[in-house]
Amino acid sequence: MNEVSIIAKFESAEALRLDFIDGLAAGFPSPARDYMEESIDLNKELIKNPNWTFIGRVKGQSMRDAGISQGDLVVIDRSLDAVHGRIALCALDGGLTIKRLHKTADAMYLMPANPDYKPIKVSEEQNFSVWGVVTYVVKKL
Repeated sequence: MNEVSIIAKFESAEALRLDFIDGLAAGFPSPARDYMEESIDLNKELIKNPNWTFIGRVKGQSMRDAGISQGDLVVIDRSLDAVHGRIALCALDGGLTIKRLHKTADAMYLMPANPDYKPIKVSEEQNFSVWGVVTYVVKKL
């Protein structure tokens, strides 16, 4: 099960502006640019609802095939609707886990993105809530 080992509320009023080049080729090389044309503020790019946004560090490999791995940082927005198909941070019986939500007419499943892990069927007897929707993954290469 993927767990989130660190949860921190996003708090930054300062812009974090970095040089930015749009349209970097991942196939054939594109013409080189002599200078950076723009800058980008990562706070504005990654954080749409600052009062409702948290950052967490992932522990585990259950969401590996969705691009979420051990040590990655995830941006979690609590203001978004937790609808079928979204990847969410869920509280289940006192623990936190990141899974894809799968709603059926009669049940809710927390779906891993790694065949080594089994789906979790959420029962009415369990203490379950969705803390927020994962909107971005930040990984170290």
